[in-house]
Amino acid sequence: MGNAVEELALGVALGFSAGISPGPLLALVLSGTLRGGLGVGLRVAAVPLLTDLPVIVLSVTVLAVLPERAIAAGGVLGGVFLAWLAVTTLREARTAEVPEAHDDEQARLRGRRTLWQGALVNLLSPHPWMFWLTTGAPLLVAAWRDGPPGAGGFLFGFYGLLVGSKAALAVVVSRARNRIGTRGYRLLLGGAGVLLLAASAVLLVEFGSALAA
Repeated sequence: MGNAVEELALGVALGFSAGISPGPLLALVLSGTLRGGLGVGLRVAAVPLLTDLPVIVLSVTVLAVLPERAIAAGGVLGGVFLAWLAVTTLREARTAEVPEAHDDEQARLRGRRTLWQGALVNLLSPHPWMFWLTTGAPLLVAAWRDGPPGAGGFLFGFYGLLVGSKAALAVVVSRARNRIGTRGYRLLLGGAGVLLLAASAVLLVEFGSALAA
């Protein structure tokens, strides 16, 4: 039981750190909440629960045998996609109006689009792959060797805090959204676009140099 508690604590620490760290998915959670409300933000926050299973499996079975250039190419592709999202968000921020809460159909369409964008961001970003390849998978295997409760505790702690911290930020942004006015809304949406642009730049610089080497 002691080992299970330790694995749970380790998962909580790693999940919280990953959840609040600036990155493409967090930026998309914030921009999605600003555009479509809390429901959209919460769905995007939960994206890792939908996409990380293939990430975990493939990072161990496939990426471990691929050359570094393949990983770098994936990072560049993810950076280009994030740049497109950033430009779209910044352009929208210039003329955006605070969405009306009663526009259910538009909010539903917006939420569906943002959810797919979040899934693509998480799958194209090399950071989840690199985390599971270098850190997560070895820890999970070691926990499983000590017993299934330890492995389950690690996963529960990690994803509970990874998703929970992003969801908490979405709640904060959602509660402030209707009180910030049009100007504040445009500034916040522009800030989310800048976060996406910064994340894109990090990926392109980090993995573009590796690809060119």
